[in-house]
Amino acid sequence: MGRERMKIQRPLEARKASPLVVSLSAVFLGIVAGCVFILCIGKNPFVGFERILFGALSNVRRIGNTLGMSTQLILIGLSVAFAFKTGLFNIGASGQMLMGGITGSILAYYLPLDMPRVIYLPIIIVASMAAGAVWGFISGFLKAKFNVHEVVSTIMLNWTAYWIVYDFIPRFIIDPTISVKSKPIDTVHTLRADWLTDLTQFSTLNYGFILAIIMCVVVWFILQKTTLGFNLKAVGSNRFCAEYAGIKVNRSIMISMAIAGALASLAGLTYYCGYSNIMEMGKMPNEGFDGIAVALLGNCSPVGIFFSAIFFGILKMGRGSLAATGIPTEIADTIIATIIYFTATNVILASFWNNIFKSRFERSEEAARLAMAKHGDDTPIASLSRKRFKEYAKEGRAYLKEGKEVR
Repeated sequence: MGRERMKIQRPLEARKASPLVVSLSAVFLGIVAGCVFILCIGKNPFVGFERILFGALSNVRRIGNTLGMSTQLILIGLSVAFAFKTGLFNIGASGQMLMGGITGSILAYYLPLDMPRVIYLPIIIVASMAAGAVWGFISGFLKAKFNVHEVVSTIMLNWTAYWIVYDFIPRFIIDPTISVKSKPIDTVHTLRADWLTDLTQFSTLNYGFILAIIMCVVVWFILQKTTLGFNLKAVGSNRFCAEYAGIKVNRSIMISMAIAGALASLAGLTYYCGYSNIMEMGKMPNEGFDGIAVALLGNCSPVGIFFSAIFFGILKMGRGSLAATGIPTEIADTIIATIIYFTATNVILASFWNNIFKSRFERSEEAARLAMAKHGDDTPIASLSRKRFKEYAKEGRAYLKEGKEVR
C-alpha cells in the first residue's frame, strides 16, 4: 500500500527523448545515407549491408575478430568519455595508445619467458596503464596550472609519443629482417589465451576484451557511485560553481586526464600485445580518433560506449567483404562519418523527438481529463498513478474517437 501511495504521488511529466532514441536515430539516418550512396553508384544497398554483416558475423572466427577489433574502440571511447565528464576533450588517445603499446612491447621482450602469466599479465597491464596515465597527466597539469588548452597539448603529445616509438623500436625491439617493425612477441607474452583462440577458431579475440568489459564497470562505478565521480562531473558541468562549492578543480582535471590516459594506454596494450603482436614505425593509430565517434554515439555512457564500439567494429570488420560486390570499401567509412555527423547534431534530433513525445503526452492528457470529468474524478493529473492515467487516457481516446462529449 505504501509503495502504491508513493507511486500515486509521483508527478507525470511530458516524455523526453532518451539518449538511446537519439543515438538509434543517428544510426538509422547514417544507414539510410549509406543506402543512398550505394544507390548512387548503381549497386544494391541490401546486398552491400548483407556483405558487411557477412564479413563481420558470418562465423565464430569472424565474430571473434570483430570483438577483438572492438576492444580498442571500447577502451578509447571510455577514455574520451571520462575526460569529457570533466569538461575536457581528450584528443590525445592515439599518443596514449602508443605509450601503452611501446611499454607493454618492451616488457614483453625483456621479461623472462618462464615467468608465470598470473604475474606477468598484471605487470604489463599496470605498467602500460601507468605510462598512459603519466602521458594524460601531463596534459591535465598543463591545463590546470597554465590553462594550456587540452586539445593543443594532447595533439602535441600525440606526435611526441609517435617519435618516441620511432626511436624506441630500433633501439630496443627492432626486427632484424624488417627494419620498420618490431620483433613479433611470443604468444605466451601477449594477451591471447589458448581457450579463447580455440573457442573462436583462431580469431584475434584475447583477454583485452575481458579487460574492456571490466573497465566499463569500473568507469560506471567511479562516475555513479563515488565522491570522485561526483566531483569530476561537477567540474564538467560548471567548474566555477564546483570551485565555489569547495571542489579542487585543478586536481580533478589532472586526475581525469590521468585516468583517461590510462584507459587509452590499455587500449594500446590490447592492440599491440593482443590483437597484433608487433609495432610499426611511422604509424599513428586511427583508433585514437575513432574512439571519439564511439563516445559520441554512446552518449559518453559506459553501456552505450560498449554497444557503440561493437557496432563500429562490425562496420570496420565487414567492410572488407564489400569488394566482392564492387562496392568501394570506403562506403563503410562514409557511413561511420555520416553517423558521427548526425550524432553531433543530436540537439536537432532530441528536439524532434521531444516535440513528438510532448504532443503525444498532451493528447493523452486531454483524453484523460475527458474521462475523469465523466467519472467526476477531480484528482490532479500529477497525482495519478501511471496505471490509472493510462486507463483514463485510453477511455478518453475512445470518447474522442466516437465523437462524444462530456458535459
